[in-house]
Amino acid sequence: MSAEHMPPLLAFVAASGTGKTTLLEQLIPLLRARGLRLAVIKHTHHDFDVDQPGKDSYRMRAAGAQQVMLASRRRWALLTEHADGREEPRLAELVQALDRRALDLILVEGFKHETVRKIELHRPALGKAALFPADPQIIAVACDAPPAEGSAIPLLDLNNPEEVAAFVLRTIGRQ
Repeated sequence: MSAEHMPPLLAFVAASGTGKTTLLEQLIPLLRARGLRLAVIKHTHHDFDVDQPGKDSYRMRAAGAQQVMLASRRRWALLTEHADGREEPRLAELVQALDRRALDLILVEGFKHETVRKIELHRPALGKAALFPADPQIIAVACDAPPAEGSAIPLLDLNNPEEVAAFVLRTIGRQ
């Protein structure tokens, strides 16, 4: 596999509270059972911290380190501080930080404005407008009822993760 290996990206997009994380949590073991090596990139609009006050790594960041790497035999994590006012990171920038040679598929939660293939999650009862009519990158809609807008793209049962996993596998040519 070359250093330029780029596994397929597939984003799951929807309004907040639609169930993106829940669906991905169900899909990941199904895709892993099919032998896929996965990464997930999740967008959040909230400030977050994976470190804990009082821990050595937190104290080093608080002291001014711009990058702190936590490492053990089982995992490592890199925490990178950015100056205030920085733009939201682009998906391509985040993908470059992954060890793509070790991956078969990158699942993305959010980043609905990026130009990548997407599956939209839609629950008509929530009263949110569907994204798919205005976004040609949306290749399927996982829903719990048919969308009011009608759809020429595949409709998947949001409550059937096996069906969604089968669609993902077909989409990336693994089924």
